[in-house]
Parts: sequence; structure tokens; C-alpha cells
Amino acid sequence: MLEQITNLMMAYAKPSIIIVAVLVTLFTTLVTKYFTNQNRMKELKDIQKACRIQMKDNKGNPQELEKINKQVMECSMEMMKHSFKPMFITFIPLLILIYWLRGIYTIILPGWIWWYIISSVIASIALRKLLKVV
Repeated sequence: MLEQITNLMMAYAKPSIIIVAVLVTLFTTLVTKYFTNQNRMKELKDIQKACRIQMKDNKGNPQELEKINKQVMECSMEMMKHSFKPMFITFIPLLILIYWLRGIYTIILPGWIWWYIISSVIASIALRKLLKVV
């Protein structure tokens, strides 16, 4: 079964790398959605947005800028903390997949990694909007 899939992927290299990229992106997006507190992430993004506006309004006040900058850093740290769990869940499977894909595509499609990256970025933007993932 795996050999048949590999042969099909080699026969249709570009379409198959796009399909793989979309499927992997769907997997990582779903893991992110269900293993992070989406409401808290939205709150943190809103706080950061408000801080950026305050920073523009207080350009001439270094003390106020320092307080706002501290709040932005705290939000960033909390967002990073929330993103670690999905990253740990997806990291090893993605490494294995990339290693497997490299074995399939390196010979027949030398620039395969760029096809994968571009497809993943586009799919990620679309899927995050569609699935409402922060």
C-alpha cells in the first residue's frame, strides 16, 4: 500500500506535494485549535493590538512606553507558552514526514521543499481563517 502511494506521488510530484502540504497544514491547524485556549489567545491578541495603539499615542513619553512595552512582552510570553503544546505534538511526526518526503522528491523534483513551504503557507492562511484559529 505504501509503495503504491509512493509511486503515485512520484508520478504526480507537484500535485502530490501540494496535497501533502495541505493535509499536514490541516492536521497542525486542528491540533493548534483543540490544544490551545482560543478565547485566551484572542484576548491576548486584542491586548497586543490595544498596546500598539497606545504606543503610537505615547511616542513622546518614554516611561509610558516602557510600561506598555512590558505589557506587550508579558502577552507575547503567554502566547508562546500556549503555543508550545501543539508544537510538541506535531514536531516529531513532521520531522518523520519531511524525511520521508525528501527521499521521494529530491531526485524527481529538486525544489520540492519550496513547493511544500509555499503550499503550506497558503493553506495555513486559508485554514486558520476558515477554522477560526487564532
